[in-house]
Amino acid sequence: MLFEKDAEKQISSPDDLTSVISRHTEDYDLYVAKSNPEFINLKEGHQLRKGLDSRHTTMIAIGGALGTGLLIGTGSALRQAGPGAIFIAYGLIGMVVFMVMSGLGEVATFVPLNGFANYGQRYVDDALGFACGYVYLFKYLILPANQLVAGSLTVQYWVSKERLNPGVWITIFLIIILIVNLLGVRFFGEIEFYLSTLKVLTCLGVILLMFIIALGGGPTHDRLGFRYWRDPGAFLEYSDKSKDLLIEGSLGRFVSFVSVLVTAVFAYLGTELVGITFSETRNPRRSIPKAIKLTFYRILVFYILSILFLGMCVAANDPLLLSASGNSASASPFVIAIKNARINGLDHVINACILLFVLSAANSDMYVCSRTIYSLAVAGYAPKFFTKTSKRGVPYYGIALNFAFTLLAYMTVSSSSAQIFTYFVNVVSLTGLIAWSCILVIHIRFMQACKAQGIDRTRDLAYKSPLQPYGSYFALTICVLVILLKNFTVFLGKPFTYKTFITGYIVLPVFVIMFVGYKLYFKTKWIPSSEVDLHTFKDVIDAEAEIFKQEDQERKARREAEGKMFDKEWFYEKFLGWLF
Repeated sequence: MLFEKDAEKQISSPDDLTSVISRHTEDYDLYVAKSNPEFINLKEGHQLRKGLDSRHTTMIAIGGALGTGLLIGTGSALRQAGPGAIFIAYGLIGMVVFMVMSGLGEVATFVPLNGFANYGQRYVDDALGFACGYVYLFKYLILPANQLVAGSLTVQYWVSKERLNPGVWITIFLIIILIVNLLGVRFFGEIEFYLSTLKVLTCLGVILLMFIIALGGGPTHDRLGFRYWRDPGAFLEYSDKSKDLLIEGSLGRFVSFVSVLVTAVFAYLGTELVGITFSETRNPRRSIPKAIKLTFYRILVFYILSILFLGMCVAANDPLLLSASGNSASASPFVIAIKNARINGLDHVINACILLFVLSAANSDMYVCSRTIYSLAVAGYAPKFFTKTSKRGVPYYGIALNFAFTLLAYMTVSSSSAQIFTYFVNVVSLTGLIAWSCILVIHIRFMQACKAQGIDRTRDLAYKSPLQPYGSYFALTICVLVILLKNFTVFLGKPFTYKTFITGYIVLPVFVIMFVGYKLYFKTKWIPSSEVDLHTFKDVIDAEAEIFKQEDQERKARREAEGKMFDKEWFYEKFLGWLF
């Protein structure tokens, strides 16, 4: 093997810890592909910074999952299938998301790497790392531009495009996210921590408000309960007015359920982006498991409860819901519930929250894009200059690449170009599902490698994913089914919308071509379980974990010596850390 198995060496003193870390940290921070030994000698100016604490990681984890897909996207799902169908669909996909995140958490806690390409390269096959890495990059090259457009549309709820050109808002938002990303990962982490905190408060407020409205606590004092589950019904038949199509009976209800299953997936997309931050996280053995474990509770609270209460407050055939369109508060089913309850003024608050969600997403997307191209360069899949970083540890060439693609947002200023941009967005919408599938394959191969090499996952790992190995296989099956069914409605009725079909599915053959092409050209092999590298850099993480453990013990001893039983860190960990 290219790398030594330093994990077998004994660590018996603090000096040994320092020696281990100094011996490998540069190599670890810039993980080098086995097939690219020319990148082994690394220098300062090519390294990321470990600037994210546990609180940053946990909040980025939940912030990545809370977006306009929840506040706005749920409206189309409710209109299509009914409250019962979306409740089950979002619950099922929520379980898939938890299995994806817990599988990623187990692998990343063992040895956190720079990106999904690096995990695929190390545990599965070079070809998978290449294909997965670039498909994920495609997603985040386009998404920031999409978020900027959504932000400009949100502002139009207050200022019409006739009064002020949307390009002005796009420019303002672009400058903001560019500055945040250039100031370093610590600054980015702080900004995302507070933005995500506001997201959490917004979602909690909306959930509480929906609960109050459902119980008749609004100005109308109309106790709704589960009225709309009976009329028009919990499960609706499938219909498409654009094609004059109606599928009746049980088949129609099943088709509607499957169609919103796809919608539910895209509401959760982005949850996995926290995995990109793991290589810049301090004390990963503690921070990563915490972020993953809390994901389950947050999915339960923020998604399942909000969907349940929304279905109680808004009828699937509500006239306002049927006529809703766009990305502003007018399209949010939660705003429709507020209007029906005759609560004035809150629609502006919700619109401000939507704008906040969009800007946070754009900020995170630029960060993820820059780190994804960095990880591809580290693995030898992209030009080496993308590994160059500033004094703050910012991969500025990656930021520049993403900035160039965000300029696509200005296409929407012209009505003739707006439709082309819509097709761009549809093209990349499948990449998240492919990334989930790759993460699950990586985790399955990691579990097989541990078993083949005598590693007890219960005894030897800092974090073990629950419900395994069945959980990852179940989640992978659902992901593959949804990938194949993503745009299945184009086959129903006439006319056949071939543009939607092509742009919706084209990423799948691109992924297959990149995987097979790389495999044939470089003659890579699926790494046997007994040969998967479970040793390189593990000693670095073990040593760092020991140092962080000693720091925690010293902090506790100092607190006790000063007569302070509790401090702000203890209070945060015990109470606020569950939500923030």
